[in-house]
Amino acid sequence: MISVEKLKVEFGVKPLFSDASFVINDRDRIALVGKNGAGKSTMLKILCGLQKPTDGVVAVPADTTIGYLPQVMVLQDDTTVREEARKAFAGNTELKARIERMNDELAARTDYDSAEYMALVDKFTREHERYMMMGAEGYEADIERTLAGLGFTRQDLDRPTSEFSGGWRMRIELAKILLERPDVLLLDEPTNHLDIESIQWLEQFLAQSARAVVLVSHDRAFINNVTNRTLEITCGRVVDYRVKYDEYVKLRAERREQQLRAYENQQKEIADIKDFIERFRYKPTKAVQVQSRIKQLEKIVPIEIDDVDNSAMHLKFPPCLRSGDYPVTCSGLRKDYGEHTVFSNVDMTIKRGEKVAFVGRNGEGKSTLVKCIMGEIPFSGTLKIGHNVQIGYFAQNQAQLLDESLTVYQTIDNVAKGDIRLHINDLLGAFMFGGEKSEKKVKVLSGGERSRLAMIRLLLEPVNLLILDEPTNHLDMQSKDVLKEAIKAFDGTAIIVSHDREFLDGLVSKVYEFGGGRVKEHLGGIYDFIAGKQADGASDMTIEAALAVNADAGHKQTEPAAAEEPSAGKQAYAERKEQQKLIRKAEKAVEDAEAKISKLEQRLKQLGEELAKPEKASDMALVNEYTETQKQLDDEVERWEQLSEELERING
Repeated sequence: MISVEKLKVEFGVKPLFSDASFVINDRDRIALVGKNGAGKSTMLKILCGLQKPTDGVVAVPADTTIGYLPQVMVLQDDTTVREEARKAFAGNTELKARIERMNDELAARTDYDSAEYMALVDKFTREHERYMMMGAEGYEADIERTLAGLGFTRQDLDRPTSEFSGGWRMRIELAKILLERPDVLLLDEPTNHLDIESIQWLEQFLAQSARAVVLVSHDRAFINNVTNRTLEITCGRVVDYRVKYDEYVKLRAERREQQLRAYENQQKEIADIKDFIERFRYKPTKAVQVQSRIKQLEKIVPIEIDDVDNSAMHLKFPPCLRSGDYPVTCSGLRKDYGEHTVFSNVDMTIKRGEKVAFVGRNGEGKSTLVKCIMGEIPFSGTLKIGHNVQIGYFAQNQAQLLDESLTVYQTIDNVAKGDIRLHINDLLGAFMFGGEKSEKKVKVLSGGERSRLAMIRLLLEPVNLLILDEPTNHLDMQSKDVLKEAIKAFDGTAIIVSHDREFLDGLVSKVYEFGGGRVKEHLGGIYDFIAGKQADGASDMTIEAALAVNADAGHKQTEPAAAEEPSAGKQAYAERKEQQKLIRKAEKAVEDAEAKISKLEQRLKQLGEELAKPEKASDMALVNEYTETQKQLDDEVERWEQLSEELERING
């Protein structure tokens, strides 16, 4: 689909990468990886034509369409969510208008036997068939289904986009790109603004509906679930591994081991040659051999070893006071904004030393509860902070709150106190800001660098309660791994708001789920929580949310009140009973859809037979009915497929 040959990009003396050649094929799911600054985002821009390479060729067939989602884009604020998403179907809208104009002309003309009239009929037929192939009016259902999968409710669709945060507006842009159904999707950090449910939906969409995908992501679970091929930018080259990310990591380690052995052998050979030259340089009887060795040395091509960034962060939280046994206790906590209740009846007890996760869709109150704990906003109910609790808070926008006019060193020097001022350079070096990097201005730092700098600020004060709101956004995989290990070793208590499943896995022992105005406690790790949600059928994490919007028949299940938990036996019986109820309901929906499909197919066959008669060929009433029936059939078949998948999931 896209062929790249001998690509080269130069921004300075040393090329970013050169001699890069690879092909993107149909059904490829490619993870583009490399250390920060290797050129991943640049490569995506070149592939979509936004940036020109220094040298080389990117060959894209004329009929191949490309959809590109950058990390940052200019967003529109003058439409509703639905209207903005509808822009993805601008081609359909224009084609529909042309068809309507031709239809009006056919109805007005009476020269049925003229060549011009027959030519117009042929053109109308061709354009109409093309319109049907593009989905006709069915795109409205696609819009609702896609926006639902990305977390929007039916009520959100007619709200102005200006009412949504930047993260939600990025979701709208992602929805538009997915709705365009391009041949090749180029996605730069698509999960940065998504919650766990939306990430799982996107994984399913990319696996089932996309043709070819090239993505840059630091979400290890996401790229492992989506990709089947890995392109690594390293040492200014592009290396193609035809495996998913986890397998690539193993192959890369083996490759680097081989490179190291070859490099060591080459260095020994070079040392031996140089030693021979030095020993016999001034002996006339060895002049020929010396010249031969000099030429041999000049011909040696140095073996390069793949880049491995060993300047890793060595996070270590300073010693802190011992807090009380219960750093955070909530009872009947409630937060309202006007008439909107964010959450109510929240009962929560977090013990000293626990690591817990706050999860749920964006806007369900995770950050709001954090702000209540921090005392930044008022609330009703009871919230107690334990004895001797010292809070360290890393907010979602912490990196954006840095003073851009300062250097990296000045940023830390302004907040450092006491003996730590003598070790600022050591601290910066541990966070990959060593040497000249410490003199860089904050305004030129990347998102990941700013996040690391904000994390250093957090480390300067001893705390025993860490509250981290999306700490992994813009961090690379290595940085996330080191941060995760540091939190594991942290003696105090940690509350982590995150959508990164791999980061939370093995780190937290309790999950608090936010949704529907409630906060529900789940014991166990993040994958225990996800498995439980899928098993009991109480989650609309993936296709169920789309079905609720598309079929207009879904009903969100209400969660049992946390105050009166039934016994284990009663709960198991209630769950089995609810499961059977869901199965019967799903089976009935599938049967109804099949009956409707059969009826529509029969009517479509009758209309086809009528239109096959010469005297009925230009009967516009029949043509319009045929078109409408075909659209209804396509929609119903699509709905039947979704209902069947849902039935299998419930049964499974």
